[in-house]
Amino acid sequence: MMLLAYAEPFEKIERRYGVPAPVLAAIWGLETDFGADLGQYPTFSALATLAYDCRRAQIYRAELIDALMIVQRGLLRPEQMRGAWAGEIGQTQFMPSAYLKFATTPDGGSGGDLIHNSADALASTANFLHAHGWVRGAGWDEGQPNFAALLEWNSAPIYARTVALFADRLAGKD
Repeated sequence: MMLLAYAEPFEKIERRYGVPAPVLAAIWGLETDFGADLGQYPTFSALATLAYDCRRAQIYRAELIDALMIVQRGLLRPEQMRGAWAGEIGQTQFMPSAYLKFATTPDGGSGGDLIHNSADALASTANFLHAHGWVRGAGWDEGQPNFAALLEWNSAPIYARTVALFADRLAGKD
């Protein structure tokens, strides 16, 4: 199981950011089946299409610019940028803006590899949750302090409840 296979990076990540392994593993598993399916949509095509959709064009135009910045900074090559239909990339599915802000390594280095390095993807996810109010040692179920941070990861309450339930199971809670 992934909790055992990645025990050392999970331990480092929890010490640094306070986010426990079961929560990170739940997100990783739900988003990409633990890195097995990163998505096949070309990021630039997906973002360019959404940038001219009338519903949230401004958001996706900004994400398209951030995707270009990822390439300009040498973090990824354009052909590596494939993911979900809405432009998310990496093993835990970061939007380009979040990639630029939160990509890290378990040791706190900048610009982690969120596509090829699982530990970097997990550390970056923890960095995101920490920056969005994660409280070390607090619960993550609905009504508990860290549920709000899960909603920052994905604003759909059903998604946050699913992550919480999956994390509870991984943590051995009933």
